[in-house]
Amino acid sequence: QVHFMESGGASVEPGASLTLSCTVTGRSVRGVALGWYRQAEGQARETIAAEGNLWGVSYAASVEGRFSIVRDNAANTVFLKMNNLTEKDTARYFCNMGSWGDGPVYASWGQGTYVTVSS
Repeated sequence: QVHFMESGGASVEPGASLTLSCTVTGRSVRGVALGWYRQAEGQARETIAAEGNLWGVSYAASVEGRFSIVRDNAANTVFLKMNNLTEKDTARYFCNMGSWGDGPVYASWGQGTYVTVSS
């Protein structure tokens, strides 16, 4: 069974940087597309970044230029490096397997990690 364990969320001020981590267990991430998603209070979950050798890298317009998705296959981990955070980035962040076009592969999500951006 595949599990996703997100971490690294925190409460920060606007303009700050954070790096989120997601370690995957139960399946190797080698050769698999990975993505980051977020869900703000009262809103639907949205795709914000996805990458894979066959699919390239894609970002939501709201985060492009500020966020970077990076993987470490040896650690079976994917990272989301976030710069210049704004209050609109406040949300719970999740990871899953899947390309930008196909969306998340697994219906079972991790608990996510919460990011609060506030002055």
